[in-house]
Amino acid sequence: MSRPAAPPWLAHAFRAQRGPVPWSAVTRGAFAAGPLLLAGVLGGRTSFGVLAAVAAMLAGINDRPGSRRASVKRLGVPALAGALGLLVGTYAGQGMTAVPLALAFTGLGLVAGGVSAVGPVASAAGTQLLVAVAFGAGMPGAESGWQRALAFLAGAGWLMLLRLALPSPGSPAGDFRFDGERAAVADVYDAIAALLDAAGGPHATARRAALTAALDHAQDALDGPRLRRHASSAAERRLHAQYAAALPLAEAATALFWAGEPVAARASEGPRRLAAAVRGDTAAGPLPAPRVPRAGLHLRAAAPVTPALRALDDALLRAAQAFDRAEGAHHRLIARRRSVRDVARAVFGAGGREYGLRVALCFGGSAAIAQMLHHTRWYGHHQHWYWLPVTAVFLVKPDLGPLASRVLCRAAGTVLGALVFAGLAALLPRPAGLFLLVAVCGALVPVAVRHFAALTAVITVLVLALVMVGGEPQASVSRIGETLLACALVLVVGHLPVPGRRGGAVKARLATAGTAAHAYLAHVLGDPGHTADGAGRRAPGGSVDLAGRWAQEEPAGRAARPAGDGPMSGAPAGWDDRPERWALRREAYRTLAEARTAIALAAAELPALARHTEGTDAVAEVLERLVDTTTACAVHLDDTGRLTPRHVRQLRAALTELELQGMRAPAPAA
Repeated sequence: MSRPAAPPWLAHAFRAQRGPVPWSAVTRGAFAAGPLLLAGVLGGRTSFGVLAAVAAMLAGINDRPGSRRASVKRLGVPALAGALGLLVGTYAGQGMTAVPLALAFTGLGLVAGGVSAVGPVASAAGTQLLVAVAFGAGMPGAESGWQRALAFLAGAGWLMLLRLALPSPGSPAGDFRFDGERAAVADVYDAIAALLDAAGGPHATARRAALTAALDHAQDALDGPRLRRHASSAAERRLHAQYAAALPLAEAATALFWAGEPVAARASEGPRRLAAAVRGDTAAGPLPAPRVPRAGLHLRAAAPVTPALRALDDALLRAAQAFDRAEGAHHRLIARRRSVRDVARAVFGAGGREYGLRVALCFGGSAAIAQMLHHTRWYGHHQHWYWLPVTAVFLVKPDLGPLASRVLCRAAGTVLGALVFAGLAALLPRPAGLFLLVAVCGALVPVAVRHFAALTAVITVLVLALVMVGGEPQASVSRIGETLLACALVLVVGHLPVPGRRGGAVKARLATAGTAAHAYLAHVLGDPGHTADGAGRRAPGGSVDLAGRWAQEEPAGRAARPAGDGPMSGAPAGWDDRPERWALRREAYRTLAEARTAIALAAAELPALARHTEGTDAVAEVLERLVDTTTACAVHLDDTGRLTPRHVRQLRAALTELELQGMRAPAPAA
């Protein structure tokens, strides 16, 4: 007799991310919070040491695998937001009474919540802003706001310096500056090889999703902040060229995945050798080409797999040429840039409004409750009331999992952390034992981020140790009570009706993915005689009609390639717009992956919340089929200049199904 499955909201609470231990991040964490606290105490500035350690802890939460260049934005932007929050919170706590302070917290929560909808870095910045505001307003001290802000920046800056200066394990000897970029680009080639191996098998869809994740990670790794417009060093330009060479390979591999037929094993050998060359920063050497039918043989000219194999062969040849060059060309990363209008749409759209309202209610409400309990002496003699609003900020973040899972993990992690600290505080010598405890917890943060309960337990121990070093009594019991209050508040606010449609965040991401998918389709099926507009759309009519036109006739402007040449060799001069097409394809798959993540989290909510996003996973699946088919169409059009009946049939089926789901395909602009 089979055991009944746990409900999704409960199963998610026991699910943790897997992967190797990030030893470089563990080392940085050990040398961050603990030494900063010790330096502050030895220098007679204990409060500054505590603030610097808190900043290093928060930066450690954001210290994820990736490139050093990307870590500057991922760590630096939230740190600046935290310093601003500490400055605002200090002066607000000194000059405001309870009611105006709670109202100010509500307004800040509304702004930070809306901004958090922009993306992961903005979400981390919004979180640190609110956490630092609560710390600044709730921590007594004689320091001015700007002094606290500088101490906070020093702590986060120290961890960022460690991130930039220390080499990662396994980095090539000598230049280790780009080991993150190198690993990310190599993972793309490995993902391409894995997709080719899985083509026509049951795991092909999962491998295509893994390729999307690898491309997203590599794009983020290469797209960090820079002083110059283009990559400045030869090594970085070479990595950019190697990433660009992977895009046509990924396109061809996706077309082979769509065709649904197994591919010979030798087809994946070339991408794997390229992955090894990227990791070792060496030449690619000879690459085995896939066995491809000659273009002059029309025995299976209608089979989609043949043009895709020829595209793979051509992409391998071009990749080998890119790897053999000593330096890559000066070009910008092939990716769609978010405009100010896109950012404003995310902040003020349905998702931003809903999240902003919930953060405002949780942050402002928790501050009001904390002030009431503080002034009625429920806390006893200690002055710290910030734990309640800080806990509410972390709990209201959907990035950390579904609401019920977050509440369970936060409550369990806080109780476990408080009990562990109570036992350790009774055994460890002071203050040396507390310094060691802070250093150990700082080292555990990069591993604990894989599960919210583990992260909560580690942070609880670390913060309680910092409070005790600051001269306050042991506060484990009050922390447990405040956490349970915050859990109850966030759980209630999470189920309150808000203006507009419920599930607005998920539906907004799905609408963004639909727009990106249709822009990509319009670009691929657009009239070659028409130039693209700013969104990459070129077609004068509807997408379905264009698909039929490509199947019926071969437009004069788009010639099939001559036998033996690459897919684009026979194209007219100036017609090769593939970089724009690849950028649109990347945007379509990236937004779809983000929508899929949001849908999975919403499906794991309690039934009262999960019902508002029912059916969105079916829409996302249709959009994925549409983008996969569009990619196959692009490869086939490059090779033959026309579509097969199967391409047209799949396009029309996907577009018709989207219309039935209420997502009508927009008519592309001329």
